[in-house]
Amino acid sequence: MDAFALPPAIDAALAGFLRTLGTLEGWLASPWLGLAWLGYVLVLAAWIIRQRREPVATLAWLLALAWLPVLGWAVYWWLGPQRIHRRKLKRLRARLALAAARLPPCGDPSEEGQERMIEAATGHAPTRATAIDLLTGGERTFDALFEAIEAARESVHLEYYIYEPDSVGTRLRDLLAERARAGVQVRLLIDGLGSRRCSPRFLQPLREAGAEVAWFHPLKLGHVLWRPTLNLRTHRKIAVIDGRTGFTGGVNISDTQSERASAAAFHDLHLRMEGEVVRALQLAFAEDWHYATGRTFSEAMHWPPLPIGDVRCQLVPSGPDNPLAPIHRVHVEALHNAKRRVWLMTPYFVPDAAVLLALTSAALSGLDVRLLVPRRNDNRLVRAAARSFYPELLDAGVRVFEFQPRMLHGKALLVDDEIALIGSANVDPRSFWLNFELSVLARDARVAARLAARISEDLEQSKEVPRGWQPSGLQAYTDSAARLLAPLL
Repeated sequence: MDAFALPPAIDAALAGFLRTLGTLEGWLASPWLGLAWLGYVLVLAAWIIRQRREPVATLAWLLALAWLPVLGWAVYWWLGPQRIHRRKLKRLRARLALAAARLPPCGDPSEEGQERMIEAATGHAPTRATAIDLLTGGERTFDALFEAIEAARESVHLEYYIYEPDSVGTRLRDLLAERARAGVQVRLLIDGLGSRRCSPRFLQPLREAGAEVAWFHPLKLGHVLWRPTLNLRTHRKIAVIDGRTGFTGGVNISDTQSERASAAAFHDLHLRMEGEVVRALQLAFAEDWHYATGRTFSEAMHWPPLPIGDVRCQLVPSGPDNPLAPIHRVHVEALHNAKRRVWLMTPYFVPDAAVLLALTSAALSGLDVRLLVPRRNDNRLVRAAARSFYPELLDAGVRVFEFQPRMLHGKALLVDDEIALIGSANVDPRSFWLNFELSVLARDARVAARLAARISEDLEQSKEVPRGWQPSGLQAYTDSAARLLAPLL
């Protein structure tokens, strides 16, 4: 017997594998496969090009799907933009339903300038507030929010990206249940991905008390497989109490934002508002509520007459259903029109070409341009991508500061001495193009002065990146690599 002969079973298996390999090789060499692949690419190109996205994004998707036919198609199906059009149609039905309810008008139309641009892009006319209070930190926000809910007599409407079933979330749940048992109409809308830890068991006391709970793009198997919306989230933070008091900004319902729960809690900004602007906030919630549930609320108690006030402000909602990208547009337009200073605070800084050009142009024009970002970031990839922009910002004269004590989570833009933009949107592609976001533009010297004071205090706790700074060693490569993923972050 040959010393190197294989056992019969293994020999047969090996022979079968070789035959299969030969068949596969012949199939791959077949001209029909090439024709099938070419047809696939042509159909794919027609599909994607019709969406008229940015050329770089279009080419990236085409290459990914062409060279990875199965994996690339799966990624595009669940994370790509092809479902945005259908989301648009559904949200249009929500707007039509609200229009049919004949709700009271909100705001005074503007004929020109930035306010006209926002109204044309969003449908929200300029409004006024009797008061806009700037709340610093999660605990101050929770105290003000809980106090307003405790005093509610008719309705409490909440919408959040992150609602955690932790101590803060439990306190709020129990308070909402108590108000619902007292006859207050309670509606809670939470994002399916951001609030995925909220189990039916955790939410059951709310439902038993009579509150309505709904999910924005729920993570159900049918939704994930056939209505893929993993990339389309509501990142909004909205609270409207009795139709008279409104809250919005960057604070989620989570212990990570509570200074009582942790000394390392996120450092954030939020707004408490009264006056006519609250009706606009109620409209934004009503549209999202109808979009998620198919239900409207048009009772007079939800739309009480409100004092006009003297604080000029305007709601700026944005999302993938609006190709005009209002929040992105406001950033770019405000930066280009700045006359003296631009102070930008954001936890996630991954600017596109338009924002980067506007920032550097403002600095090259001699304006006081400052960028405040966190040194400690909960997303290392985003921090690395942000660092990759430092050299060109510094070369243009932008002053870059890194907040030292803890994670900076506030999102704000201060322009000159009268324009303040505060809300939920980061300066990154996800906030500008994919998430449903909400910001408030205040054109008021008092609000701007309070924001300037807040940013000034944060700058004192920050370390300025020296002009001429350059990444070195491995960091230079990791930052540059992270920047390549900027359109996806």
